[in-house]
Amino acid sequence: SEFQRRHMPAGREPLVVQFCTYQVGQLYSVAEASKNETGGGEGIQVLKNEPYEKDGEKGQYTHKIYHLKSKVPGFVRMIAPEGSLVFHEKAWNAYPYCRTSRSPNEYMKDDFFIKIETWHKPDLGTSENVHNLDPNTWKSVEVVHIDIADRTQVEPGDYKADEDPALFQSVKTKRGPLGPNWKKELATDEECPKMCAYKLVTIKFKWWGLQNKVENFIQKQEKRIFTNFHRQLFCWIDKWIDLTMEDIRRMEDETQKELEAVRMLF
Repeated sequence: SEFQRRHMPAGREPLVVQFCTYQVGQLYSVAEASKNETGGGEGIQVLKNEPYEKDGEKGQYTHKIYHLKSKVPGFVRMIAPEGSLVFHEKAWNAYPYCRTSRSPNEYMKDDFFIKIETWHKPDLGTSENVHNLDPNTWKSVEVVHIDIADRTQVEPGDYKADEDPALFQSVKTKRGPLGPNWKKELATDEECPKMCAYKLVTIKFKWWGLQNKVENFIQKQEKRIFTNFHRQLFCWIDKWIDLTMEDIRRMEDETQKELEAVRMLF
């Protein structure tokens, strides 16, 4: 066929985090990570961050623009037209279910998109087909298990000792460090909080000669993002465990202003 849709629930990421408090940690970590990715005319712009209600679903809607020219491989930069490496991300966070769509500007229209759907469950990644895909689609899915304490799953250039769950211990919660058998130990500990993020990634890329190469690159990058993000979330727990959703919304407003100021610094 001319293009393929690839499904990859790359988010079987068990965590030592309470199901009810994970959302605070998730939103805190998103704001912090956004700051780290922004500067020199590139990075993230937040256009909208507001409550939504539609078809009985309530949550928070965000619309962000990612300026990614320096963050894509050289073979893409060489052929990409000016302005085509600007991506729009729209997200509907109705925790415990979230969905995100990413697409470039008008240049590629419907020929390129990335869709990420996430279910958060109070288990250790043992549930199957949580997104209720039809049997034929589910057969095509590649399930990728992510272990946030496994250093071999981290790119060498991404590794930071202070963001390593195998070394970190929380002062406030006493969680960590996570040993090599932490998931097995967690499964037998009824008192310890646990949850898993199940992520389904769907990619469509229609560009003759580059389809497979770009799709493979995106799949690898999504796994890298999920892994690094949840390692940070765990190791930042002392910074967010006492925050409320009101604190988070105030922080998001401040971050939006900071991002716009920092992005324009050359």
